[in-house]
Amino acid sequence: MNVDAYLRRIGYGGSRRPDTGTLCNLHHAHMLSVPFENLDIHLGRTIVLDEALLFEKIVCRHRGGFCYELNGLFAALLREMEYEVQRLSASVAKSDGGFGPPFDHMALLVHLDERWLVDVGFGASFREPLRLDERGEQVQGDERYRIEDGGEYLVYQRYQDGEWRAQYRFTLEPYALTDFAGGCHYHQTSPESTFTRRRICTRATEEGRITLSDMRFVASQNGSRAERILQTDAEYRYALYEHFGVEL
Repeated sequence: MNVDAYLRRIGYGGSRRPDTGTLCNLHHAHMLSVPFENLDIHLGRTIVLDEALLFEKIVCRHRGGFCYELNGLFAALLREMEYEVQRLSASVAKSDGGFGPPFDHMALLVHLDERWLVDVGFGASFREPLRLDERGEQVQGDERYRIEDGGEYLVYQRYQDGEWRAQYRFTLEPYALTDFAGGCHYHQTSPESTFTRRRICTRATEEGRITLSDMRFVASQNGSRAERILQTDAEYRYALYEHFGVEL
């Protein structure tokens, strides 16, 4: 772990004191800089959960990744910066109201004066950590989240239609990076996984979000939305480089 290189990658030049303010700022900077993407899966490149390999990909080659990669490496950064951090197994909510299996997603728990749910690997989600023990709404700009505890913890997001929808559920049992190898293998090989069905590259911006989903480019800004269909592979690769800094 090279902390200086990692912080340059996410454009962060603030305090390195291991406190709440720094944690929130690191999380926010990460969401604006490192895309959530699954491009290696569609290039036939095996994703291995090894911190050195993840560092080389995300920091040195200016790539992104999916949850196991992004939260796996972010946990290593936080640990190096003297945070107490745990990797958590989460089950992602399905459209039919059910949930996926354990290790379907990786989230993080950071212990400070309060306990914080940290997650830079869920795509369009909270930009700063959530207070784990807060049961009311947690407002971040135009977005609202809440956490419920009913034996398992559940994260909900409020959508524009006013409906609260579950994102994922999790327990507080800590796990090693290697414990997620099975889930990582499944999501990059199974035809049932959403990650093998389509290419995705997305990141937050100060005003909204930009997303490249297969050949569809979508940009949201201050509540407005614009989209266009890319026509050629060259146009697709240019969009990856122009908007996400990704060069395959």
